[in-house]
Amino acid sequence: MAVHEHPHRSSGFRLPSFRSNRTASASASDVSAGTGTHTARGYAFASLRLFTGFVFLWAFLDKTFGFGYATPSGKGWIDGGSPTKGFLGSVAAGPMESTFHSWAGDSWADSLFMLGLLGIGVALVAGVALRAAAVAGTVMLALMWLAEWPPARHLSDGSVSMSTNPFVDSHLIYAAALIVLAAAAAGDTLGAGRLWARLPVVRDHSWLR
Repeated sequence: MAVHEHPHRSSGFRLPSFRSNRTASASASDVSAGTGTHTARGYAFASLRLFTGFVFLWAFLDKTFGFGYATPSGKGWIDGGSPTKGFLGSVAAGPMESTFHSWAGDSWADSLFMLGLLGIGVALVAGVALRAAAVAGTVMLALMWLAEWPPARHLSDGSVSMSTNPFVDSHLIYAAALIVLAAAAAGDTLGAGRLWARLPVVRDHSWLR
């Protein structure tokens, strides 16, 4: 006699499954963590941008008005002082020593230097034109690096240069910061970067971004 096996039927009772809930919860956590990381990164770049911008702006203001810090009172640009004469005239090492001496105190050098400080400072603080600011700032800082000439162990008069690092100094660090800020679109947070990017001329010329 054949024995017929009956298929098992579900009683309708199942243990509750938390897999879908766990997946949804994990996804929400990932999104939240990603958003938090993105926000923290944006604020970190914005802070670097604002601090770096203030470095350039303060240099411009002090050299213009002579606040008595790096520029003595009464020796500011508005008082007839030269923003470049002291620095370029004291260059004592490097392949461009004589060139910098010839530039020191020239009106065109003063004007370009001060315009660069002001333009880069305003761009960084406002969060606009960061690519142009990075290019201009890198050129300016590279020239200042050449004027300092950290690779020199001795100055042209034979005295010890006291260079702390033959390659990297603060000028190169600032230049790297400018490039990073431009690449990261750091003006979008705590700045007018997004509004700037919507301008027709900026949309048509991405280098203005």
